[in-house]
Amino acid sequence: MKIGYPCINRSIGCSPGRTFRLSSYSDERLEETVRENLRCLAEILRFNQRECILFFRIGSGLVPFASHPVCTANWQETFAEPFREIGRFIREHGMRISMHPDQFVVINAKDPGVVEKSVAELRYHAAVLDAMRLDGTAKIQIHVGGVYGDKKASMERFASVYSRLDESILRRLVVENDDSRYTLADCLRIHEETGIPVLFDVFHHQVNPSGAGVAEAVELSGATWRAEDGIPMIDYSTPMPGGRKGRHAESLDNADFERFLAETAPADMDIMLEIKDKEKSALAAVGIARRDGRFLMPRER
Repeated sequence: MKIGYPCINRSIGCSPGRTFRLSSYSDERLEETVRENLRCLAEILRFNQRECILFFRIGSGLVPFASHPVCTANWQETFAEPFREIGRFIREHGMRISMHPDQFVVINAKDPGVVEKSVAELRYHAAVLDAMRLDGTAKIQIHVGGVYGDKKASMERFASVYSRLDESILRRLVVENDDSRYTLADCLRIHEETGIPVLFDVFHHQVNPSGAGVAEAVELSGATWRAEDGIPMIDYSTPMPGGRKGRHAESLDNADFERFLAETAPADMDIMLEIKDKEKSALAAVGIARRDGRFLMPRER
C-alpha cells in the first residue's frame, strides 16, 4: 500500500504546473516553463520519498499547451534526460505515479471535434509517462463523460472510442466512477465490454451509490485490474462538513480513514487522497497506515 496526494505540494515554494497565456506562446517560453516545472516536480518527489509518501499524481500542466496545435516545440527530445532522471528516481524508490486529465477530456462526446481534442490530450499524458520510462502501472484516469440524454448509448460510444485508442494510451487508461452521472456499477459494465480497469472513488460512491458497500466495491473494482496494471488505485476523501454536496474535505478525517482501512482489509491498494491540504493529510495518513500490515516502509520493500 502506498499513500499519495495530487499535483501540488504546499510546503514547497514552487509549482510543477506553471503556465502562461496561449497568446504569448513561443517555443522559448515553453522550454523555460517546462524546465522549471520539471525542477519543481523533482523537488516534490524528493520531499515525498523522505516522508514515505510513495504515490503522486502529476498535474496535466507539466508541459503547457502540449496537445494544442500551437505547440511546435519538441519537448520530448529537449527534456529527454530530465524526464529519464525523474523516472529513474521514481523506479529506484518504488514510487507510483498517476495522471488525471481535466474535465474537458470526454471521449464519449457526441461532437467529433471534442473527441479528437480529448484523444490528443490523452496522447500527451501518455507521452509524459513514456518519457519517464514508467511501466504500465503508471495510470491515466478519466471519467466516462456525459450522458447526453441516453446513458446506454453514451456508454456504448465510450466503448467504441476506447477500442480505437493508441496502444500507448490503452496500457495506461483507467475509468473512475463519478459523483453525479456514472456509478461504480456503470463503470463495471463498461469494464465488461472493454476490459478497462476501474478506479474506485470512495467519496463519489458515497454521493452517487450503486448498491455495493465500500468493502464490496473495493473488491469488485480491484478484480478489474490485471497483474500488469499493478495494485489497484483508490481515490479517497470525505465530504467537507457543512459544504455543498460533492465538495472535498480540507483535511484528513483520521477516524474515518482508520475505519476505511479496517473495513477494506486485507485488500491491497494504493490510495490517492483527494483532500485539499495535500501533503499535510498525506503525512497524517502515512502515520495511520504505518500500523497497517499492507503498508510497507521503503526499507522493507
